[in-house]
Amino acid sequence: MKLGFLGVGAMGGAILSGAVNSGVVKAEDIYVYDVIPELNDKYEKIGCVVAGGPKELAKSVDMLLSCVKPQYAKEVLAELGKEMNGKAMISIMAGLTTDSIRGMTGGKFRLLRLMPNTPAMVNEGAFAMDSGTDFTDEEKAFAEKLFNSIGIVEWMPENLIDTACGLSGAGPAYIYLVIEAMADGGVAKGLTRKTAMNLAAQTVLGAAKMVLETGEHPGFLKDQVCSPGGNTIVGIKTLEEHGVRGAFIDTVVKSTERTQELGKQNK
Repeated sequence: MKLGFLGVGAMGGAILSGAVNSGVVKAEDIYVYDVIPELNDKYEKIGCVVAGGPKELAKSVDMLLSCVKPQYAKEVLAELGKEMNGKAMISIMAGLTTDSIRGMTGGKFRLLRLMPNTPAMVNEGAFAMDSGTDFTDEEKAFAEKLFNSIGIVEWMPENLIDTACGLSGAGPAYIYLVIEAMADGGVAKGLTRKTAMNLAAQTVLGAAKMVLETGEHPGFLKDQVCSPGGNTIVGIKTLEEHGVRGAFIDTVVKSTERTQELGKQNK
């Protein structure tokens, strides 16, 4: 399988690095093209092949990951044209539907729409994948193996991909804010910045693993920590008084709606 990356910025680079580090794809089987020469050089140094442009990239590979920003998609995808005929494309372009991507690209190719997130770089990504894809069974199996090697995969109808973008695509930024705020609280009460940051980050990591590995509802796990009259239930009460739960719900809703708006603007 010759795999192409059209764009190797933060997200494309995270997927590429994760794929190579996990051993699912060899660096010499990966072709890359980015408008920023330094990014091409970065991945050439680990053994990837640098293509001369989008058209050459499409011509050289069996499957292409389109990692360009949505606002540049129309111009860049038009360069691929018939070079994608009979091949497979994975799109991580937020807000762009399969119909709009096909219209921008031209030609006849199989398409899988996917929403990733940046923790793929440390093999902890969350990937929402379009269950209505026209990928072959072999291509679906390869895509699932690729992304499962650097995180978890959830298949869903395409109309829910934008919601995944608002939840898990943008979600790391929300959690970074939480970690920073928790650490600030620790510093305010005497911890060093390094200690407070390490404790906050590890606490978030551990809590997330508890949810994933036990399969228990977060509410149940929360109750296990809240002793009657203890410090944790006082902390929970404080969060509720500040409307944290509602803030997070509204954040995901608003972020999803913005993704949908961007998709309409970039058609």
